[in-house]
Amino acid sequence: MTAVASPPRAQAERMPEAKSPGIRRRRRNPGASPWWALVFIGPTALGIAVFYLWPTVRTLIISFTKSGPFGGAEWVGIENYVRLFQDPELIGALRNTALYTVIALIGIPLAVGIAALLNTAGLKGRSAYRTLYFIPVVTMPAAIALVWRMIYNGDYGVLNAALGSVGIEGRSWLTDPNTALVAIAVVGIWAGLGTNIVIFLAGLQGIPDTIMEAADLDGAGPVRKFFSITIPLLSPSIFFVSVISVIGALQVFDLIYMMLGRSNPAMPNTRTVVYLFYEAGFLDNDRGYAAAVAFLLLVIILVLTVVQFRLQKKWVHYE
Repeated sequence: MTAVASPPRAQAERMPEAKSPGIRRRRRNPGASPWWALVFIGPTALGIAVFYLWPTVRTLIISFTKSGPFGGAEWVGIENYVRLFQDPELIGALRNTALYTVIALIGIPLAVGIAALLNTAGLKGRSAYRTLYFIPVVTMPAAIALVWRMIYNGDYGVLNAALGSVGIEGRSWLTDPNTALVAIAVVGIWAGLGTNIVIFLAGLQGIPDTIMEAADLDGAGPVRKFFSITIPLLSPSIFFVSVISVIGALQVFDLIYMMLGRSNPAMPNTRTVVYLFYEAGFLDNDRGYAAAVAFLLLVIILVLTVVQFRLQKKWVHYE
């Protein structure tokens, strides 16, 4: 009987697959473990938990208590929040804080313009200008407040002397309720200008030269290039600076405390939310009410930051 040969397909199925000599199976590294990630992020996570998360939770807990005159605390529920929203000083503090924040944001376009000028090709002394603008950032706030108090002085201040030389009558800038907050906001803009300029300079230097060269070939002028190319490509940096500027302006306290003082007649028109927290927590020793003020400010900052992140999708351009 003649043997019937098996089909080629059946033979192929019975034959073992030949391994390609150039392909090697990846072996799992026995030393690789997800616990190594915890080793590296552990110190940072621990620091955030200890110095940020736990104080936030602790502040929320304290806001539901009332401190006794000799220590201790009594649970009072939402009594501090009810009292806070019925406090007429809160409306004034929120209004002053919002006004200061709006004025502080004027420093962003000012910093963009200065950074664009410093980024001009062939500019001499660029490093010296950057150093001069950055000096206020590394200067102590107490020194800044002392110098500007002398500048704003109504009797012998440099500002009034300069205005008098051109026939303009000066005023007592820090005791006038109509000008005190604006004067302090100007100091805040001046003190933070260096940081914003450095950030914008880094963003400007990251714009490719080929884009500007293409715009030159198309006949675009300096103004057109600035608004049509520079600003859109710089929008991520502008967004970042706007977020940190709003957060910093909402937390303003040191300049108001050191430039005015409690007995200043302009204090009702310059008292901010953080200053209200200072008065309740450190002067009146009402820690529960102060914690409620602090937590309210935290919620305001979170809401405004979320709104900024939502709106940035409409005007921020990423490459």
